[in-house]
Amino acid sequence: MPDVLLQADDVTAGYNGVPAVRDLSFSLRPGEVVALLGPNGAGKTTSLLSLVGLVPLMAGAVTVLGQPLGSRPPPVLARKGVLLVPDDRGLFFGLSVRDHFRLARRRPSRDREAVVFDRFPALQPLASRRVGLLSGGEQQMLAIAKALLAEPKVLMIDEMSLGLAPKIVQEMLPAIRDLARQEGIGVVLVEQHIELALSVADRGIILNHGDVVLQGPADDLLNRREQVEAAYFGSDQFSGSEA
Repeated sequence: MPDVLLQADDVTAGYNGVPAVRDLSFSLRPGEVVALLGPNGAGKTTSLLSLVGLVPLMAGAVTVLGQPLGSRPPPVLARKGVLLVPDDRGLFFGLSVRDHFRLARRRPSRDREAVVFDRFPALQPLASRRVGLLSGGEQQMLAIAKALLAEPKVLMIDEMSLGLAPKIVQEMLPAIRDLARQEGIGVVLVEQHIELALSVADRGIILNHGDVVLQGPADDLLNRREQVEAAYFGSDQFSGSEA
């Protein structure tokens, strides 16, 4: 496994020639969690989609697992272990939890399924239940568990907390941090909840109106609450600097 799983250099991406994110640069290493933060419309999801080739780059470069992004289309990236959990969770409501596990496995492996159930024990008694009957938290657990079955090297999670009760989010975010550490997965986490996301991340990047307005080590950002809030809510006193 390379020392740097993903490298973004001055990435600009958007739609119909209009950039939604500009000059995004960061690296992702094994076992590391990077949080992309910002209000609605900040460019977080576009950033994520551009990193897996689902939104074309307008400028800059992305290197994934040691190879330029353009040389590996999204299906190939997925087979190589670069997986995206979208904000709609990508689930089939008519299928059961175990059906999703069967679809997600790169190869038959009871051991891997047992590992995933160990990380998300609440899913085990629901194995035969259709996804449409699961709660929002259970669906989000399944979306992440499904990705883990494919043994990812890079896991990108878009708005994990969307529609979930704060208590569920507080339980799930530490689980994401633990799986990154224990399995050496690089995680890019898109979130609106600043404090919760930074509490489990190694580094944070705050976007506003498509620009990187503040970034640095998560612990440092947690100790700079006023600056972080100013950056998040659109103060112009920051440029994209890394502590």
